[in-house]
Amino acid sequence: MQETTYGKMKVKIFKTREKMGQTAAHDAAGQIRTLLQQKSEIHCVFAAAPSQNEFLASLAREDIPWEKIHAYHMDEYVGLEVGHPQSFNEFLSKAIFRRVPFASVHLIDGHADPRQECTHYAALLKAAPPDIIFMGIGENGHIAFNDPSVADFHDPRIIKVVTLDETCRLQQVHDNCFPTLEDVPKQAFTLTIPTLIHAPYQFCIVPGKLKAKAVAAALTGEISESCPASILRQQKGCRMYLDKDSASELNQGSSL
Repeated sequence: MQETTYGKMKVKIFKTREKMGQTAAHDAAGQIRTLLQQKSEIHCVFAAAPSQNEFLASLAREDIPWEKIHAYHMDEYVGLEVGHPQSFNEFLSKAIFRRVPFASVHLIDGHADPRQECTHYAALLKAAPPDIIFMGIGENGHIAFNDPSVADFHDPRIIKVVTLDETCRLQQVHDNCFPTLEDVPKQAFTLTIPTLIHAPYQFCIVPGKLKAKAVAAALTGEISESCPASILRQQKGCRMYLDKDSASELNQGSSL
């Protein structure tokens, strides 16, 4: 394992995505337990993507007082109802929401009226601001569904509906979430960038060769909406976990 810092953010790089996921889960569990020594309950936001598989599987096995944690997720396709097999809420329900006894789980209903659902979910998060964000980075550098074309570091909203760019939609095909580009929904709900970065802690888990260019841009490029994930370098509470493939375009001074 190699550990370094980019801006204010700590970055750990591992030989395998399995070790990456295990360590991220171990660290996250420790942060959860620390927070629960200070607060009676906490609020955590999760990301739905195959990149999170190893992390979520390991986190579900950690010794955590789940009954003191309220769970949310950061994005969802417009038009897919709760429980739809290709919805993000169903991905997370299978991966962790139904596996451990959370105090509560709040799902974005992609089939609901978009304006009403944004109002509803924003009210939930305004009443209970997130303590920890568990997230990834997209192939185009997006965080949640804040693609470069719609990213706003100063967005006044908590959640919004966006039109997804083609690179983002192609990633869903690369991840085997949809068979073809035409099958991928064109719009989605997403928590905004301020909602994600205003949480005290972010755990960003990013494995895979297809993420290497986005990781390099996020860690070494200009901090701008052209690579939304670049804003994470300014977050003292953010930790990023990479495997050797996603870190392959970084200049690493030593072997892992």
